Amino acid sequence: MDLSSFLTSLGTSFLIFVVLMFLFAWLSRKPGNTVVYYPNRILRGLDPWEGGSMTRNPFAWIKEALYSTEQEIISMSGVDTAVYFVFLSTVLGILVLSSIVLLPILLPVAATEEAHKLTNATVSNGTFSDLDQLSMGHLKEKSPRLWAFLFGVYWVSFVTYVLLWKAYKHASDLRASALMSPQAKPEQFAILVRDIPDASEGQIRKEQVDSYFKTIYPDTFYRSLVVTDNKEVNKIWEELEGCKKKLARAEAVYAISKETGNSEGTRPTNKTGFLGLCGAKVDSIEYYTKKINELTPKLEAEQKATLREKQQNAALVFFTSRVTAAAAAQTLHAQLVDTWTVTEAPEPRQLLWRNLKIKFFQRQVRQYVVYIIVALTVVFFMVPIAAISAFTTLENLKKLLPFLKPILKQEAIRTVLEAYLPQIALILFLAFLPKFLLFLSKTEGIPSLSHAVRASSGKYFYFTIFNVFIGVTVGGTLFSTFKSIEKDPNSLVDLLATSLPANATYFLTFVALKFFVGYGLELFRLVPLIIFHIKRKYLCKTEAEVKAAWFPSDLGYGTRVPGDMLIITIVLCYSVIAPLILPFGVLYFGLGWLVLRNQALKVYVPSYESYGRMWPHIQVRLIASLILYQVTMFGYFGVKKFYYAPFLLPLPIVSLLYCFICSKKFYHFFQHTALEVAAHELKEIPNMEQVYRAFIPPSLSSEKLDDDQFEDAQSNVSRTASLA
Repeated sequence: MDLSSFLTSLGTSFLIFVVLMFLFAWLSRKPGNTVVYYPNRILRGLDPWEGGSMTRNPFAWIKEALYSTEQEIISMSGVDTAVYFVFLSTVLGILVLSSIVLLPILLPVAATEEAHKLTNATVSNGTFSDLDQLSMGHLKEKSPRLWAFLFGVYWVSFVTYVLLWKAYKHASDLRASALMSPQAKPEQFAILVRDIPDASEGQIRKEQVDSYFKTIYPDTFYRSLVVTDNKEVNKIWEELEGCKKKLARAEAVYAISKETGNSEGTRPTNKTGFLGLCGAKVDSIEYYTKKINELTPKLEAEQKATLREKQQNAALVFFTSRVTAAAAAQTLHAQLVDTWTVTEAPEPRQLLWRNLKIKFFQRQVRQYVVYIIVALTVVFFMVPIAAISAFTTLENLKKLLPFLKPILKQEAIRTVLEAYLPQIALILFLAFLPKFLLFLSKTEGIPSLSHAVRASSGKYFYFTIFNVFIGVTVGGTLFSTFKSIEKDPNSLVDLLATSLPANATYFLTFVALKFFVGYGLELFRLVPLIIFHIKRKYLCKTEAEVKAAWFPSDLGYGTRVPGDMLIITIVLCYSVIAPLILPFGVLYFGLGWLVLRNQALKVYVPSYESYGRMWPHIQVRLIASLILYQVTMFGYFGVKKFYYAPFLLPLPIVSLLYCFICSKKFYHFFQHTALEVAAHELKEIPNMEQVYRAFIPPSLSSEKLDDDQFEDAQSNVSRTASLA
């Protein structure tokens, strides 16, 4: 890519961002759009705007985001979101400090090098573009100027070590503060018990669990809830809830018809066949009322049958003390590893009930099978990724699609396509992965949603690194220089190394497209806005349906964190090779911090709270990116025939040692709750019955069913125990 194409790409991306920002400022002031741009505030009973919408400065959101405190983020979006902003600010600090030192040193060193003709073929056939002259690739082999770039590698590594250490401690403090909160949280008084062995003859599961934990914790054991197979009861409950919603909709339609038509109105009708497209035509209100009357006793009967006959080998055990619960979750309870497996209970809304019954060794086998599937996916996805990076170049398009030649000869079209085509193709290709990887993570037998998201996030990160970063670089080089390799196979290593500076322009454009267009669309919320207004106008008839149409999602850590990690990996690996990428990295994370701060305060609603458990995984992946950067630089200095390249060998070793020390010092607290934290005084004595009932699945919760009818799965032991 030449300089004009790069500047066109950058200018167009910036223009798109400005347009999207002005559209956001205009549309967010419309009263009818408040539920799209301020749903988090509305759900918490706050006014969408602190001032009037008409007199409000259209850019007031920038000031509000800049001056918002960490405590405000926690109160509006939780600890996980606050920890995510620790990640953004840490990476931003790394790139800013790296830029301050590297840009004024390395750019002049590279630019003032005397022009030379390369002995090996490159992607530009022996010549460098204007941007390449500012990269490390412009230096001669064995040049003493390479010392400046070697210093740059050490500087970036040192800054990363220091800031990540501070960030780990900060994230640990945030987690501790949240867990020490005087407000009682149900999950802090419960443990999850899996792999319960078969009960002895004449003993039911409830009695087995109660007896086991009552013996070990006689003073603080409260009661237990045995996990059941809820497949059938869930099916009936979902059908019943669907009928209730349809009845409410039919009644709303009937009420509207009375207001808009004659006083008697028109009673709504529907067909009873497949998807309401065929079958007998019936009165909707009468039909759904009848269905509800039929399903209600059926649900109650299935609830009783489920609780008595479908108990599984897992249970939730409750204690009257959160110190006891924290201690029990990290204590070995049985001699064998595959019996009485105890962990901390996740939030009630996080539980993946279907996975709780999966046995220990089945989970181990599933995990390895999933790892193999992911590894195969990574390997086989290299082929299409490499094909995308190669075939979306204009030269290859001309060869594959000759009829495009007249169009591609036009300067304006050629410039735009060259600037955007490969990046857009790559972004669209990656959009299909997250759901597949989350499905695989849940298949492992993971018990909670947040754990599954963390697992899928890790898979997605390594997938993007191997397939996007390495795949684009290697694939693009192989296709672009295939003839040269064919003539001289021994030149493969040199060609791969010397292509890195040339590929920097591709990644510069990729990063610019991500932060300008990506964050512009994030702020504008075009898709949610269109979907909400279409649903409200044509589909929604009840208040519940309207709320469901605008109800926001969470921040999407499973895809957002790996996406950010890809950017920081790219920027780190090119920070010394092509220092011009550093300001783009600063813009990406700086703009991301600002835009997402606004979204966290006003838009997104967390779907779970794991109290910052994502951070150790972020830390490990940042170190993995750093090691990849250090190894890449060692190889590139070798290609430059710099005799002092071995000075870089200690860096990967130091990084591994640093990661090990961080893990030993901090990680255990993110895995378990420290007893000194759990022992913090509570604001008031918790209502243990409310704590217990918070974990009952909705399909098993019924006002008509008392404790006696639930006795087989829900124990009544120590119901009068002390709540202290």
